[in-house]
Amino acid sequence: MTDAEPVRFDTKIAVLLRDDLATWQRLNVTAFLVSGLGPQVPEVIGAPYEDADGVPYLPMFRQPVLVFEGAKETLKAAHTRTLSRALPRSVFTADLFTTGNDRDNRAAVRAVPTADLDLVGLAVYGPKNAVDKVLKGARMHP
Repeated sequence: MTDAEPVRFDTKIAVLLRDDLATWQRLNVTAFLVSGLGPQVPEVIGAPYEDADGVPYLPMFRQPVLVFEGAKETLKAAHTRTLSRALPRSVFTADLFTTGNDRDNRAAVRAVPTADLDLVGLAVYGPKNAVDKVLKGARMHP
């Protein structure tokens, strides 16, 4: 493979957002959801960047993050499928819009049984076909 050939990935990073969120919520939820992938799945992180003047920049994901949306029921089904496939995942619940720090965020999620989580966002990473199955019923974010 040469540097000119496009890089293809057999994995996928995807974010699924509930379709009734305000724009600021969609952006905030997406940022929070993907922030957990790098530390837990280090292979998703590429090399650091540097501009022509030698100024260094932090590394980013080595592959695109695809963003989808769906109804509350779509999110719940995707969450169930993610758990059954034991894929790396992160969740954002409606309760997290009312907390102001990491400790309270974790406490808010811990206080609710899995089946009762009021999900507004889900991030998942894994083999393309498995992630595609998790996202069944969701559509690409406009």
